[in-house]
Amino acid sequence: MPFRIKFGLSIAVALAAVAGWFYMGYLGQIGPQRAVAFLGPFMVFSLWIFPEVMRNRSDGRTPRHQLSGARRS
Repeated sequence: MPFRIKFGLSIAVALAAVAGWFYMGYLGQIGPQRAVAFLGPFMVFSLWIFPEVMRNRSDGRTPRHQLSGARRS
């Protein structure tokens, strides 16, 4: 994933987590507020730490559209 997209997605997730944290505080929900406080940074961290799956033809797989008998939609 390109850096710009990953960075933008990280900012969006962080902003959504902050908004969720404030909203849960406004509602008086302490448990869900703590869950949001944990899950927001965890999602941003996992976005950067886990690599994106890249597939190419060298892994020995035949693309689905080239299989014999494959239905076309």
